[in-house]
Amino acid sequence: MSEVTVLRNLRLVNGQAVDIAVQGGIITEITEAGQAAGERGFDGSGMYVSSGWIDLHVHAVPDFDPYGDEIDEIGVKQGVTTIVDAGSCGSDRIGAFYAQSARAMTKVYAFLNISRIGLRQTDELSRLEWIDRDKVVQAVSAYPEFIVGLKARISQSVVKENGIVPLKLAREMSAMTKLPLMVHIGSGPPAIGEVLELLGERDIITHYLNGKSNNLLDEAGRPLQGLLDAIGRGVHLDVGHGTASFSFAVAEQAKAAHIGLNTISTDIYRNNRIHGPVYSMSNVLSKFLYLGYSLEEIIRAVTWNAAAWLNKPELAGIRVGAQANLTLFTLEEGRKILTDSEGETREASHYIEAKGVFANGSLITC
Repeated sequence: MSEVTVLRNLRLVNGQAVDIAVQGGIITEITEAGQAAGERGFDGSGMYVSSGWIDLHVHAVPDFDPYGDEIDEIGVKQGVTTIVDAGSCGSDRIGAFYAQSARAMTKVYAFLNISRIGLRQTDELSRLEWIDRDKVVQAVSAYPEFIVGLKARISQSVVKENGIVPLKLAREMSAMTKLPLMVHIGSGPPAIGEVLELLGERDIITHYLNGKSNNLLDEAGRPLQGLLDAIGRGVHLDVGHGTASFSFAVAEQAKAAHIGLNTISTDIYRNNRIHGPVYSMSNVLSKFLYLGYSLEEIIRAVTWNAAAWLNKPELAGIRVGAQANLTLFTLEEGRKILTDSEGETREASHYIEAKGVFANGSLITC
């Protein structure tokens, strides 16, 4: 029988102080702080605990440049227990990535790039012969538990002269595979209105707070009617911060317009992890704390909301009898300069800092 490990004196996001006992990777007891019994202990005084953070948009293929990184460097070492690679691989390489992900401490899922070459180069939708319907269907059939959707990067630098055609092909493949789309939006053409018209329930718009001229708000900061219509159809909004896709000004306008916060993701890869402006999931979450979202709203966006989109409720919540899939973090007080993708800065007085995860039956510190 394995030993009981007790994570002591942690605080839930609602402020309740608890001990969490874990045996064999399973939560066996949740008590008031100081009440749980166990052979081994970890004192989490001053730390919050939530179910494991989920990053719905990363790039985790280490040998891709510029969009690549080591899985655990952007996963458990960031306080993130589950990542979803956002289309780094197309059908040519998805099998190798699946095998690689099985060796990581971080749980991994993937969006399949509709281009068979994936991000081997960054204009992957500029040649229509790279979009192979049969290979997409074969890959989805081969890895049904791993592939959670299809990815199409619909901005001018990616599609070149093909305009909206790759997204129309993606829509057809979505129907064939019964998988939703994650659509990267950026500079046009195609115009954002053309993109929005093709999206439906459970499809994801990622980079929805980007500062480019082809974005989802008009010059006065009001949501486009096409965006409101898309939200009404059940389209999901994902942050996807990245190197070039998050603007404080746009985020402030979206909040003022009461555009709901669905999921917060990083679009992290080696360069923007090391040199910014992303750095970490904690850093991105701190920007939403600065914007005035509550800690509960922010943590829900990277736990319950992300798990609900994945249709994997087991990844969210802290329950007796469930796998211990936990993130430990602090809410720090102090001056912190936060930078968006436009080079604009804001000075925060509080920020979030990941301290560790409990996953796969063990505690891993950040």
